[in-house]
Amino acid sequence: MTSRKHVCQIVPPYLMQRLNAGRLDQDNAFRAARAEHLTRVLAQRPAPEAGETTAEAGDWTVYTANNGTDLPGEKVRAAGDPESGDESVDEAATGITASLALFEEVYGRDSYDGRGIEVVMTVHYDRDYANAFWDGTQLVFGDGDGEIFQRFTKAVDVIGHELSHAVTEHTAGLVYQGQPGALNESMSDVFGSCLKQRLLGQSADEADWIIGEGLFTESVQGVGLRNMLEPGTAYDDPNLGKDPQPAHMDDIYDGTDDNGGVHINSGIPNRAFALAAKAIGGSSWDGAGKIWYAALTSGAVTTDTDFAGFAAATIAEAGDQAEAVTTAWSEVGVAPASGMPAPDGEVPTVVRVRRSGGFLGRTKEGVAELSPSAAHAAALRDLVGGDVTPSKPKGADRYIYEFEVDGRTVVVHEGDMSPELRAVANELLES
Repeated sequence: MTSRKHVCQIVPPYLMQRLNAGRLDQDNAFRAARAEHLTRVLAQRPAPEAGETTAEAGDWTVYTANNGTDLPGEKVRAAGDPESGDESVDEAATGITASLALFEEVYGRDSYDGRGIEVVMTVHYDRDYANAFWDGTQLVFGDGDGEIFQRFTKAVDVIGHELSHAVTEHTAGLVYQGQPGALNESMSDVFGSCLKQRLLGQSADEADWIIGEGLFTESVQGVGLRNMLEPGTAYDDPNLGKDPQPAHMDDIYDGTDDNGGVHINSGIPNRAFALAAKAIGGSSWDGAGKIWYAALTSGAVTTDTDFAGFAAATIAEAGDQAEAVTTAWSEVGVAPASGMPAPDGEVPTVVRVRRSGGFLGRTKEGVAELSPSAAHAAALRDLVGGDVTPSKPKGADRYIYEFEVDGRTVVVHEGDMSPELRAVANELLES
């Protein structure tokens, strides 16, 4: 797939404008959290195994810009090298090693391009630079302004967030505008949060779901840049204002700022992921994270996929967890798009239901396309898969249901409906 390169920054423009409007073109992305986050992460991370090789550590190099803007700058440390003594360099090294391990060990992906490409990082970018970004070639981290933001390597999920932009660019290539751009931002928050939780050994229920913990100075009234579980609650500060992220489609931002709200509206899919992860249970990276990654790389998600399209892609990949994922999207007001391709080239199951009869004698119809692996699909195929004798009416004024699955039909009277069939029928008739 041809990648679309764009600068993906972690601090949103609406925040940078409040801090320093003159640097809005340079700065764009994060905001918050506890100063000792990375220290805790390092303390809980297991020591390297004896004889660990550079290949096992991942192929990466950290440079310093020495507070200039020439990239990549001066080489300081590569995979396999000992610590340099520079906090930013060594935090970047730890963060990228853990990020690459997440993608390789959990999702089977070798670096961001899937082919083991070297990851290039630069720290100490510019002076008082309050941002981090992916520029289509490398990751870049500033030292912060010291008033609002601390150094951007301090929060490990920031490193995971920026690497994930590279993964998205080399897979679905979501354009950095409107809903696709908000999905792009959300994917980075999803995998950045999975990384943080994995390093801390937290379950989805134990996680705080804060993005950018460790970035804000003590003067800021806020817990982080974003709260995935409760968008809009991350900060409320006299200088920064209140976190503007919506948690539901009813409140979606439809203006032109921030590339059509890519950092604002990412709160909606962020909350859907957090809700799905908690409903599925266990670890976010191994549960909902695998579903989201499978959707991102399935081919069903393309450059201009919107929230509804991505919701449908995750549901198609969810298998036994389809109901939990569907409910999560429903709670944020996103109705999955129909007609999405099934994973691995499978042909979708076309399901129609027609309800007639009843006291009023009215007829109602509904139709949907289900992935063959989706919940209820197997039961519906079994229903029409053999020689079926239509059931006989039981009682008067009851409904008659006609199910059609991939062109084959069967009639079932209301009295013979199983709870599962009734749930499917109701869902299709309400769609």
